[in-house]
Amino acid sequence: MNEINLITKIRVYRIEECSEIEKKLIKEAKQASQYAYAPYSTLQVGSAILFDDGTILSANNQENAAYPSGLCAERIAVFFANARYPEKKITALAVAAFHKGNFTKHPITPCGACRQVLLESENRFETPIKIIMYGENSVYMADSAKDLLPLNFGEKISL
Repeated sequence: MNEINLITKIRVYRIEECSEIEKKLIKEAKQASQYAYAPYSTLQVGSAILFDDGTILSANNQENAAYPSGLCAERIAVFFANARYPEKKITALAVAAFHKGNFTKHPITPCGACRQVLLESENRFETPIKIIMYGENSVYMADSAKDLLPLNFGEKISL
């Protein structure tokens, strides 16, 4: 028998320890969450992406009674970015969630599907995407979507 050990590094910060651009991305994600359409889960999620030229784009989750027709904030942001600005590289993504009148106390993390989409964008542009996950009590940061999805599905799979 062989064994594979996977190690993922997630840094934990207080909001005060974040850089100015990280704070700005978090602020944009928090603002975007306020416009989410989430009448079923009541979890309003916002995301903000940073392009390599400094431009920021934000999005939010959109639910639908016909599950799974809705879409997460992170995928909406990435898909819109790739559709509207196909030449720009995404270098960071922040995500924040608002639920029943408050932002979540603990960081919210992208779901598995969002992780795969973020990874695809990293692979496409050969650029890691810093993932910033906001919570009132702390902020988690990963250097790359690969840190959140170490056993990922991609073009370099050998069959």
